[in-house]
Amino acid sequence: MNAFFEFLQSQSDKLIQQTLTHISLTMVSVMIAIVIGVPLGILVARRPKLAGAVLGSAGVMQTIPSIALLGFMIPLLGIGPQPAIVALFLYALLPIIRNTYTGITGVDATVIEAARGLGMSSSQILFKVELPLSMPVLIAGIRTATVINVGVATLAAYIAAGGLGEFIFGGIALNNTNMILAGAIPAALLALLFDFLLSRLQKFNWRKYKLKAGIIGIAAISLLFFSMLPSATKGKLLAGFTPEFMGRTDGYLGLKEHYHLNIRTVVINDAVMYQAMYEGKLDVVSGYSTDGRIRSYNLVTLEDDRHIFPPYFAAPVIRTSALEKYPELEATLNLLAGRINDSIMTMLNYRVDFLKKAPATVAREFLETQGLYQPPRSGSKGMVRIGSKIFTEQYILVEMYKMLIKGYTDLDVSSKTGLGGTKICFDALVNDQIDLYPEYTGTGLLVILQPPAILVSELTKSKDSVYNYVREQFLRQYDLRWLQPIGFNNAYALMMRKGTAEELQINSISDLTAYLEKNNKR
Repeated sequence: MNAFFEFLQSQSDKLIQQTLTHISLTMVSVMIAIVIGVPLGILVARRPKLAGAVLGSAGVMQTIPSIALLGFMIPLLGIGPQPAIVALFLYALLPIIRNTYTGITGVDATVIEAARGLGMSSSQILFKVELPLSMPVLIAGIRTATVINVGVATLAAYIAAGGLGEFIFGGIALNNTNMILAGAIPAALLALLFDFLLSRLQKFNWRKYKLKAGIIGIAAISLLFFSMLPSATKGKLLAGFTPEFMGRTDGYLGLKEHYHLNIRTVVINDAVMYQAMYEGKLDVVSGYSTDGRIRSYNLVTLEDDRHIFPPYFAAPVIRTSALEKYPELEATLNLLAGRINDSIMTMLNYRVDFLKKAPATVAREFLETQGLYQPPRSGSKGMVRIGSKIFTEQYILVEMYKMLIKGYTDLDVSSKTGLGGTKICFDALVNDQIDLYPEYTGTGLLVILQPPAILVSELTKSKDSVYNYVREQFLRQYDLRWLQPIGFNNAYALMMRKGTAEELQINSISDLTAYLEKNNKR
């Protein structure tokens, strides 16, 4: 607990900033949804034949996965708060439209008839009778939309819009529970706070208060928070780094320390980072040296001329209990050892990422070229559970291991792919939710074991030293076994568009630093 409070203290400035950003994204998107959703709800209440189409369309918006919707926005609106607000607005529409429609249609017909008998016009009936009487139901819809948006707004960090998601996703990637809690707890408290405040508002006697004054007040508050949103970043070069890369000593922290790199950055998820790079919204991105998207998007990898990125050789990590139960697994999994070098892995990733082939197809074709593929056996002896992180390379490796296990043993395989970052996969392995997953020696060293900096500096001089150290420590501390390395080194890298790098004559990270220093002095 003390460590958590120390983390909050050390990150207090950023936490306050991201909390305000989170509130701003929520408030502005909900206000826009109110401005558009309430009139639509009134319209379908007046014309019931339109209800199915309008409510159905709003419902479809909520079925689109959040990260996919955010990705669709990048070509139209770029990265940052704007696409996040549009996505959140779309998610907030359905409860507001539905509750406005339900509230107005639920007003007693005799009350409306009495208002007409008093000589009220349609607009007077709407503003003085129907809306005040339906306001509790309408605000219930706004409560629902607001709470939903507080949660969905954490995904804004995926597209460089900021918010508490930066802490959550960074913590998941870095195996840092304190960082996860620093984002999750404030997000939960914000949802509870908004729900409470709106519940108080819901109990107001809206017939006594001026409806227009309430609307103006809410609009003024939303405009205030809109002014707090991060402004568009201007300048010559902008870097997009993943939450994990931002917080790692072999990532942006190391770049600042060893290269003195001073570049404007935004935090962005790698699922949309390359697309943003391709669209010209970013100039530099963090990535992995074997990523197939390097070739797909015509990128170049900048030389790490000061060697801050340690070796990241891939190998399967497996529970010792699984090997004891099924000893044939070790020899089977090691059939892949030394078979895949950097260029082969890059090509396999390229075939999935750019040529859109299924990971299982690419995996099988590779095993067939290596003479390793065998038809599956009965799978009657038992079940092996394989996990993976959420990127292409891991999906391909899981498919290869699945085919090898089914073809060379009498075991069946259950795969749990897309488990997220290192923390999720590692915790699943330690807690006996999976039996094995592909991991990287550098990640095992720096993210999971986290030895002292002096030891890290000594170990990273040799790929064998890193492998031997993580193998010994994983077995001693967690009773997990590292099997033989697959062969390729998927190290961190900085990337630029090829045309930009050639135009600016940037070939290495040192060149990038020199270019930035030269232009910052102007």
